[in-house]
Amino acid sequence: MQIAAGARSDTGLVRQNNEDRFAVDLSLSLFVLCDGMGGQAAGEVASKLGVDMILEHCRQAARDPQLELVGEYEAEFSAPTNRLASGIRLSNQAIHKAADQKPSTVGMGSTVVAALLTGNVLSIAHVGDSRIYLFHEGALRQLTQDHSLVMEQVRRGLISREEAEHSELSNVIMRALGAEQAVQVDLDELWVNEGDQILLCSDGLTRMASDAQIAAVLAEPFTAQQACERLVQLAHELGGEDNISVILVRLQPPPPPSWWKRAWQSLSGGNRLWLN
Repeated sequence: MQIAAGARSDTGLVRQNNEDRFAVDLSLSLFVLCDGMGGQAAGEVASKLGVDMILEHCRQAARDPQLELVGEYEAEFSAPTNRLASGIRLSNQAIHKAADQKPSTVGMGSTVVAALLTGNVLSIAHVGDSRIYLFHEGALRQLTQDHSLVMEQVRRGLISREEAEHSELSNVIMRALGAEQAVQVDLDELWVNEGDQILLCSDGLTRMASDAQIAAVLAEPFTAQQACERLVQLAHELGGEDNISVILVRLQPPPPPSWWKRAWQSLSGGNRLWLN
């Protein structure tokens, strides 16, 4: 099974700076997206630190599988999923420590969504209200639960999902990297197949576009990169009120062995890591 990936981050139409960051490392089949928050440029600092720490931790673990984990090993999940959680906990510690070092970064934090593919097993981990979706056989399913005040009210039956979408409190986050010395990371694993698409995105997309609108884009015969460009354009058309970041991962059947496969591998071998 082959992976095709696209990614795009955009400031949007209202904000002056982009506090989102992402990383795509095809050599590890690792995908990370952070949405920073905080005064001045603190959000940018937090999101970049979050992405960089997770990426470096997973790279070190690929070189040394015995690398010590940060936090408890959760036996119900595989080693790759626990490694992803370890990287997020480490990034939380780094952001929390950095936030205390100078007045301009006090209170900074970040959301995070991260996905790691090991064969057909998708490991996901997240903190905050950025999201991961699975597009399978024409249906879009949200794999993460927003750690936000309004979605907690929805889960408790206090308000409807429609009321949550229009609430003035929709941007209040209940859990974020850097807010405390330790953070609870939500984990999950699922089996994925050829033809599936995995979307990681910041709330700059989901606060503008509905799930149905997102699904309509993923159903089109775009390349992965073209789909990312179209999703950002869609968020712009609907107001572009926040930074917009998307990573789209497509699982494709391997091509038959041939001379052009070897040529493609030779040409693409150096393009293994994207950072934003």
